Amino acid sequence: MPMQTEESVADERSSERMAFRTKPRIRAAIRKAAALAGVHESAFAMGAAYKAAMETIAAHETTVLQPGDHAVFFAALDRPAAPNAKLRAACGDDEDTFPIIRNPAP
Repeated sequence: MPMQTEESVADERSSERMAFRTKPRIRAAIRKAAALAGVHESAFAMGAAYKAAMETIAAHETTVLQPGDHAVFFAALDRPAAPNAKLRAACGDDEDTFPIIRNPAP
């Protein structure tokens, strides 16, 4: 999925509603931060929530390898272990979906 730019997000029409309860101290902090930023508190909260959401999604969709791990990781992909009995049992008899399990490459 392509990443949206700030401009494309700003041009999008807001049609969805979100409502939630919070503690008075959290609301006060959001209200103060929004005032300092010069935006409405709902825009401030939505911007912070959206940023956190995008960071969380990116963290779960991205794997970062250290230089030393990079070679080991790709070598393991190039030379997978032979399927064992437990893996064969888990895959069942579906040779169309799992042909490598029944007939591993030499």
